[in-house]
Amino acid sequence: MKLPPVLDIATLQQGFRAAAFTPLDVMHAVVTRCAQWPDRAVWISRVPDEELLAEARTLAERGGPSAERPLWGIPFAVKDNIDCAGLPTTAACPAYSYMPKQDAFAIAKLRAAGALLVGKTNLDQFATGLNGTRSPYGAPRSVFDERYISGGSSSGSAVAVGAGLVAFALGTDTAGSGRVPAAFNNLVGLKPTPGLVSTSGLVPACRSLDCISVLAGTVGDAGLVLRTMRGFDDMDDYSRISDQRALPVSGLRFGVLGAAERQFFGDAETEALYDAAVERFEGLGAQKVEIDYAPFRETAQLLYGGPWVAERLAAIENFAVSHAAEIDPVVLGILEGAREKTAVEAFQGQYRLSNLRRRSEREWAKIDVLLLPTTPTIYSVEAMKRDPVGLNSNLGRYTNFVNLLDCCAVAIPAGFRADGLPAGVTLIAPAFCDDALAYVADTLHRACPTGMGIDRAAILPSDSTLERPTSDTLELAVVGAHLSGMPLNHQLTGAGGKLVRTCKTASDYRLFVLPGTTPPKPGMVREPGLPGPGLSVEVWALPKAAFGTFVDAIPAPLGIGKVTLDDGTHVSGFLCEAHAVEGADEITELGGWRAYIATRQAH
Repeated sequence: MKLPPVLDIATLQQGFRAAAFTPLDVMHAVVTRCAQWPDRAVWISRVPDEELLAEARTLAERGGPSAERPLWGIPFAVKDNIDCAGLPTTAACPAYSYMPKQDAFAIAKLRAAGALLVGKTNLDQFATGLNGTRSPYGAPRSVFDERYISGGSSSGSAVAVGAGLVAFALGTDTAGSGRVPAAFNNLVGLKPTPGLVSTSGLVPACRSLDCISVLAGTVGDAGLVLRTMRGFDDMDDYSRISDQRALPVSGLRFGVLGAAERQFFGDAETEALYDAAVERFEGLGAQKVEIDYAPFRETAQLLYGGPWVAERLAAIENFAVSHAAEIDPVVLGILEGAREKTAVEAFQGQYRLSNLRRRSEREWAKIDVLLLPTTPTIYSVEAMKRDPVGLNSNLGRYTNFVNLLDCCAVAIPAGFRADGLPAGVTLIAPAFCDDALAYVADTLHRACPTGMGIDRAAILPSDSTLERPTSDTLELAVVGAHLSGMPLNHQLTGAGGKLVRTCKTASDYRLFVLPGTTPPKPGMVREPGLPGPGLSVEVWALPKAAFGTFVDAIPAPLGIGKVTLDDGTHVSGFLCEAHAVEGADEITELGGWRAYIATRQAH
């Protein structure tokens, strides 16, 4: 089996299993590709070639891939603000360089899983930037056009994967630093929930917000790396125990930009690619919902315009005082500006963020995920140098809010402009929806054949296709007294139920007022072929452990059966025995129980 132009984990694993090549063969190819790739700004330091080959040889001699070593023989790169024993950590500042005594928590997990470290990659200095030009080691370029930026701050990591030098790379993502370079190099950029991956051994940018991210060719590859790295770390004060949450199995609602909040800075082609992604998502059965993006945009502005910029200075304050001349001028300007922030402003910023979180929650109540452009546009290296702050701010319009609002995100390719430059979109969900969001992102990614990295003709390997995560909840359609705000809704919320969506049944359901019930309840029965209006229902997700107890408490003549919704899907829901509605008042024409209650109250 010949190695593809862009490496991916699934294809390498298939080749290892078939004995088509060995880790040593792969490392020989990696060494050759690194020597031949013209962009010299990708790497800050490399594992010596002979050492890398010897490590691959030793790995193969000690056995093959296994459940304990899911990344056996897979070459990877690491952004040079993450500690890797044996290589210096510079954060793209030579004067800051030190030799770490041990691997970062995440690196140790990857090496234990059999992954082979190739080297440390370039970045915007101290991970301060989204463009990739703020480094004394040079500016990596988009793999599609050397005149254009690679994106940052995980610039070298993105180019290393996009050029086929490694199969995956680690970046960091505080403001979009893993997602933006993914978009500019036709890659997946996975940013986990803050705290899901330990940041022990990471040179902090904003310590309370930093995330270690993954750049890869497919969501499945990135997800495998994430599952390998994550885990609680008692040495990291911001580490959190994972409590993965589900997203709706059907009827997924996704938020999109309304006309008032669309901003692509004149890039009509990137805007068109975003619109095409929205259409593809609808074609997969998801429901589009226009949201008010203002609270998200205003949150994004806090990251650099608010007191959080002082956290960047806090990470390296002593060094910044003693080595100001060795810091990139643009980065230094940002750090110096942080000195003007006061403790009062820090509290005011927290109050402002709390207000914006509350406003964003109102939008989240309408949707399950967000689908946004990863960036509004892309810039040339020369343009970025002329306006390094203003254009960098433009790049973060749709990324900067994500960690401040405690979300997870997956950036995926969305296609190419006519000039051959790529664009991307990002799916965003609340904290700890990582696994469920990855499945959604993988499905949407595979609906848009853009290849992987520089190889636009590559077919996404079927072996890395993600399966729908197993849910620990069951969906239940309610039509009457259990609706939100109704007298029995507390039975759902008290059992841990969460509202998933509001929708309608198929047209052939009838609704009646059951006589003598307290509180008043409806009875819904099906009459196949009835040309009715469809009845308004709410679909709730109820923990499986609570579902049986809830159903057991339902009084006759009501029960639970399969209800057909207006989109043709089926869900468990309240139904009534037919004999109980004989002679009862029919309210089908009102379209639902809420309308009936409103009519009663009006009289």
